[in-house]
Amino acid sequence: MFDHIAPAYDRLNHLLSLGIDKGWRKKAIATLRPYQPKTMMDVATGTGDFALLAAKELKPHQLIGTDISEGMIAIGKEKIQKAGMEETISFACEDCCHLSFEDNIFDAITVAFGVRNFADLDEGLREMHRVLRPNGRLVILELTAPEHFPMKQLFTIYSSVIIPTLGKLLSKDNKAYHYLPQTIQAFPQGEVMKGILQKAGFCDVNFKRLTFGICTLYTANK
Repeated sequence: MFDHIAPAYDRLNHLLSLGIDKGWRKKAIATLRPYQPKTMMDVATGTGDFALLAAKELKPHQLIGTDISEGMIAIGKEKIQKAGMEETISFACEDCCHLSFEDNIFDAITVAFGVRNFADLDEGLREMHRVLRPNGRLVILELTAPEHFPMKQLFTIYSSVIIPTLGKLLSKDNKAYHYLPQTIQAFPQGEVMKGILQKAGFCDVNFKRLTFGICTLYTANK
């Protein structure tokens, strides 16, 4: 599915979020600035938007973008080449639940709008914990369902009607943009997600809701 929608993915993300997603990404990256990470991994990197911004803002020595979709990675490689960032950013086709990397090698790991698509959330989080260095930092950005009136009702209409309609028109995929809103509703959020991160071994877990709860920023340490 993600291979199929890859060519329209960036355009649709910015359109469906009304461009607000760019501000969310910058806030997530800003939380890593005090840690000055030198080696980073961006999990579920997609077409590399977040990886590219993180590399420009944080200037790590190495950033690896991992994703299970080769179609997404192919577009990401073109984007990185055009930006002249090949020496810093590389890509690897990886299953987040079975990462091929050694233990304790990354200073920071990020996941932007991809953790809700993990086949096994607990296993994916444990794997990220395994490859993080002691005191390493995890940053997760994820779409969430607002809990309060009127945003809760407005978001329900937007996600169940507008997102699938625009997604079908622009990506030519009948299923993808019905699937994506469903994952937002089903995914654990807030305190529940905090508990899941702690169970996976992370400490100092915090979360902050952004834009009336449409997005949530999670941070944690190993």
